[in-house]
Amino acid sequence: MRIEQVPAYELVLTQDIPDIHSKGYLLKHKKSGARVMLLENDDDNKVFNIAFRTPPSDSTGVAHILEHSVLCGSEKYPLKDPFVELVKGSLNTFLNAMTYPDKTMYPIASCNEQDFKNLMHVYLDAVFFPNIYEKEEIFRQEGWHYELEEEDGPITLNGVVYNEMKGAFSSPEDVLEREIFNSLFPDTPYGVESGGDPKYIPELKYSDFLSFHSRYYHPANSYIYLYGNMDMEERLNWMDKEYLGKYDEIPVHSEIPRQNPFEAVRELEMEYSITENEPEENNSYLSYNVVVGDSLDVETCTAFEVLDYTLLSAPGAPLKQVLLDKGIGKDIMGSYEDGIYQPFFSIVAKNARPEDKERFVSLIQDTLKEIVKNGVDKKAIAAGINYMEFRFREADFSSFPKGLMYGIDVFDSWLYDDNRPFDQVMRLDIFEKLKAKADTGYFEELIEKYLLENTHASIVVVNPKRGLAAETDKKLEEKLAAYKASLSKEEISKIAADTRHLKKYQDEPETEEALRTIPLLKRSDIGTEAAKLYNTEKKVGDTRILHHNLYTNGIGYLDLLFDTKQVPQDLIPYLGILKSVLGYVDTEHYKYGELFNEINARSGGIAFGIQVFGDAKDNQKTTQVMGIRAKTLYKDLPFVFEMIREILCTSHLDDEKRLYEILAKMKSRLQMNLASAGHSTAVMRALSYFSENSNFQERVAGIDFYKFVDEMEKNFQEKKQEIIANLKGLMHYVFRPENLLVSYTADEEGYAYLEKEVEQLKGVLYTSAVKTGETKTQFEVKNEGFKTSGQVQYVAAAGNFAEAGFAYTGALRILKVMLSYEYLWMNIRVKGGAYGCMSSFRRNGDGFLVSYRDPNLTKTLAVFKKTGDFIRSFDADEREMTKYIIGTISEIDTPLTPSAKGNMSLNAWFSNLTEEDLQKERSEILNAQPEDIRRLAGIVDAMMEQNRICVIGSEEKIEQEKKVFGEVRHLL
Repeated sequence: MRIEQVPAYELVLTQDIPDIHSKGYLLKHKKSGARVMLLENDDDNKVFNIAFRTPPSDSTGVAHILEHSVLCGSEKYPLKDPFVELVKGSLNTFLNAMTYPDKTMYPIASCNEQDFKNLMHVYLDAVFFPNIYEKEEIFRQEGWHYELEEEDGPITLNGVVYNEMKGAFSSPEDVLEREIFNSLFPDTPYGVESGGDPKYIPELKYSDFLSFHSRYYHPANSYIYLYGNMDMEERLNWMDKEYLGKYDEIPVHSEIPRQNPFEAVRELEMEYSITENEPEENNSYLSYNVVVGDSLDVETCTAFEVLDYTLLSAPGAPLKQVLLDKGIGKDIMGSYEDGIYQPFFSIVAKNARPEDKERFVSLIQDTLKEIVKNGVDKKAIAAGINYMEFRFREADFSSFPKGLMYGIDVFDSWLYDDNRPFDQVMRLDIFEKLKAKADTGYFEELIEKYLLENTHASIVVVNPKRGLAAETDKKLEEKLAAYKASLSKEEISKIAADTRHLKKYQDEPETEEALRTIPLLKRSDIGTEAAKLYNTEKKVGDTRILHHNLYTNGIGYLDLLFDTKQVPQDLIPYLGILKSVLGYVDTEHYKYGELFNEINARSGGIAFGIQVFGDAKDNQKTTQVMGIRAKTLYKDLPFVFEMIREILCTSHLDDEKRLYEILAKMKSRLQMNLASAGHSTAVMRALSYFSENSNFQERVAGIDFYKFVDEMEKNFQEKKQEIIANLKGLMHYVFRPENLLVSYTADEEGYAYLEKEVEQLKGVLYTSAVKTGETKTQFEVKNEGFKTSGQVQYVAAAGNFAEAGFAYTGALRILKVMLSYEYLWMNIRVKGGAYGCMSSFRRNGDGFLVSYRDPNLTKTLAVFKKTGDFIRSFDADEREMTKYIIGTISEIDTPLTPSAKGNMSLNAWFSNLTEEDLQKERSEILNAQPEDIRRLAGIVDAMMEQNRICVIGSEEKIEQEKKVFGEVRHLL
């Protein structure tokens, strides 16, 4: 980047950043005062982000509602939802917006240069010139509004953010997290809820919403980030000409103040809702929370990430273990929370008793004093540092572009000090410093200073209360009824008219003129070649190895996959327990905490899991495997295999105390995950009524598995010998040479280490004869409604189109995009007020429609039923069709890391997919016409006619609409 080529900007700082192979620049736009960071490198996955410091003053959610609203049309792009048009028709690799406690971000990413420019244009126009000033309907749709269908009916509240946050406030863990946060920073913006508290969201006035935008969405308060391989000078000059040059710098007072330390630890108690079926006893949350310096001290922050691992998060970590041993809760959680100006360290006991609060705190303090006196476990420190350094160097963020993740991380220093933009992407030296300080008393001093002698802390207790959600709903209902009673006839008529007006606004189709303002690529801009598969089949004796020959920068990605076909039906649920036990119990040579640290000190980790694969060409054929996944530097592959042999051959599966701890933790985490990811839970359950794969998953990870774990935990004393015997028996069924397939992603240099290790491993696997039982799955369509203490629903309808004689086609990928961002989006999110909606159609015929944080239930099912009518009436000109095709290809063409390419190739092999199949699918997408979409109506009709539904939702709503279910039960 040459500063003389961008005269509108002043160069503030340049920095070589070898840690992420980049050159960094910090600029200031002279006229507007905008801050600009450039990270120049050879990454084609280009990233742009514009963020604003947006400190809220109350819990009305104004920053969050604004984040939704500015993407609902702007001066140059006057559609009602240009964001959705972009999702449908862009080759983006990331496109979203996020509200944080002190900032709001609008990041985009794309590998296609023209697409990247288009996205930048739409996003900059959205944040600086949104239609919110002309269209109050945007605020009412995205934020909140009174709804009155009939003048003599009840007034209700609706709105996308309102319903999203009702869902967020339904989780006790989320309630606790927010209370911890607010308790530590009562005098700063962190003391209120930036996302919005449903109790206060309806207090937000339209005028205050607009004022917040005009105050904070000015270039002088902006942070602009460009990353990747692009013409930086061209982008900077374009931004100056089109946007930044139109503004003069003004003072914007958005600084995040520091919370003054407390003179004494704060204590508070609050309640969360449980259903009539859930126990109040042993169901409280105890938390101890301490503020740790500020995020500009990157070394201390990194050291506390290591201490989080060492003291709390790793299995057998001392704070976790002492609390479990003393019976304080059944699950110990917590973390080091960064991403804000003043990070904090939090320790949480779940399934605890409120009367144990004093003991909880004193045990933590006594344990920490003991650690300071005797020294922190040096092996655990080394493991924690290596674990983080390995991940930092690897820079594998799954499907998220690494430039995006760096662009989020930089705000941990840049937002709080204009002259510290690069601290978070220059961490390798810090890891080296921490290694050098491990033996100097440094970590012990940090514990003493921040965790023992620090009164800037809080103790938060959250207790269960039966029927609290129903009580809250009743109060709201009474409040709204009283409000309606206070209104004149004319005022009631106006609310009804406003409701009709909003529906009319939402129903109005976009004009052709508005649609054409959104820039669009051509079909010719899309590559025609499908993804390559990297499967080279090799053999070690009679064991098949799939070698994914890719350059991995010296890291080997290993999967040892053991077919579970010999496991009897009654032992299948024990697979879900076994994967959580292996690696987490003592072995012959290691205590389980030592084992975990030994592995993480010398590798990127070893994990056990369960995977299922459907055959793309035969919906009755399925493969279920128990997998061992590891990643390590090539030279340490022998060490990884040594650790795997140690776990498989010498694990103490009869350690009753440890088994109970694992079961209690599993139960706790399942309770959290089943409810918080209610859409995934409902989909898996609905699919399990007929799908072999999903039925298996349900029994090892779903609602059925939770019921199984719950029974084992509650009746552990009577069941423990049975559990131990079944886990030991399961080892003989699963870990056998004939069940093994090896998948390895590495280049030839890395592969050279593998075959000898596989041969040695086979020599220690089980070979004793086993007798398998009945393997046929019994299916039953139950159509269940599961009641929770939450205030929103997750509504799923599923089916299998192959059962009805339909074949898979690539056009179904287009249909998924169309439904998710057209029909379902309009009817379930925009009009219905749900936060999200999704659909999927798999090659084996399994498919589903589902809503997320949805205020409705039967209304949503009615929308699902009419999906086929929408598809039958679908029509589109060439431009519209191209848009959907581009959006579909965008989902397929996500740039993949070497590890992800290896996984994709492995999945294809198990699914009986070839490169020819992938090419056929891509051609069907690229050449699709409207009639190809209309032909899919029968597929969705067939799925919906099969009438397989599952809903997870509020107790009250499910009881009100119970007639649609075959069975109604409590989720927990």
